[in-house]
Amino acid sequence: QLQLVESGGGLVQPGGSLRLSCAASGSFLSLYAIGWFRQAPGKEREGLSCISSAGGSTSYLDSVKGRFSMSRDNAKSTVYLQMNNLSLEDTAVYYCAARHTLTRTWCSRAGTTFTSWGQGTQVTVSS
Repeated sequence: QLQLVESGGGLVQPGGSLRLSCAASGSFLSLYAIGWFRQAPGKEREGLSCISSAGGSTSYLDSVKGRFSMSRDNAKSTVYLQMNNLSLEDTAVYYCAARHTLTRTWCSRAGTTFTSWGQGTQVTVSS
């Protein structure tokens, strides 16, 4: 079972940037598709982005396209979410999640398809 730990959250001003990291252990990250999710207080969880196990396929929620970019370094067992031009609406707890897959081009932003979750990292956008 893959264990995931997010880091890189914090307080940032509107228009600023953050890079979140998702460090994996317990198995080979290269066997897993990864998704990034967030949940703001009183709101449902959103699937922001996903990346296939080989890294060649990605998908983004429309509201973050062009601002967020997901990448992975399987050798370092780490997945990243680069977030630019942050707005107040991006304030939330951000989670990464993993799903084991033999299809190296597959990824999904549906949270129910993922089996391993990190504990989350808080991102607060405020002036």
